[in-house]
Order: sequence, then C-alpha cells, then structure tokens
Amino acid sequence: MIVDYHPDQEGKVFFGAWVELVDDENNKLKFRIVGSEEIYGRKDYISTDSPMAHACIKKQLDDEVVLDLPSGKKNWYITNIYYSK
Repeated sequence: MIVDYHPDQEGKVFFGAWVELVDDENNKLKFRIVGSEEIYGRKDYISTDSPMAHACIKKQLDDEVVLDLPSGKKNWYITNIYYSK
C-alpha cells in the first residue's frame, strides 16, 4: 500500500517521515517511519509499531521524545522532519 504525502503533515511526524533526533549527550539518530514489511535490509527504517515511532508520531520540530527503557527514561529532541516527495 502506498500512502501519499499530504500538506497537513508538514512540520509534524507521521507515517513516511524522515526524523532526525539528538539526545542530551549529543548522540544523533536518523530514521524513516515505515510499515513493518518495509524495514528488512534497511538500518535507517523503523516500523510504525516500534516504541520510538509511537513516541515520535504527531511531534514537531524541537519537541522532546521520551522513551521508557529498562535502564530508565531516555530523552531525545527532534531536530529535523522531512518527507521524500
């Protein structure tokens, strides 16, 4: 199934978004949120079912993304959001 980009998505994280984040230690992450069948063989794609994708959906630039990990809470900050057109 192909999901087309819609202008209402601009500036927010939804399905198909490329997301760049940074944490408090300046570690960086970059990934695209895709369907679970699309992640195989791609290290830069994450499934919509993943905890990180769930935490990012509907967030905007500079928003904080908090993950509850076994080791404790991990904070990330969205530095870029874009869609391949």
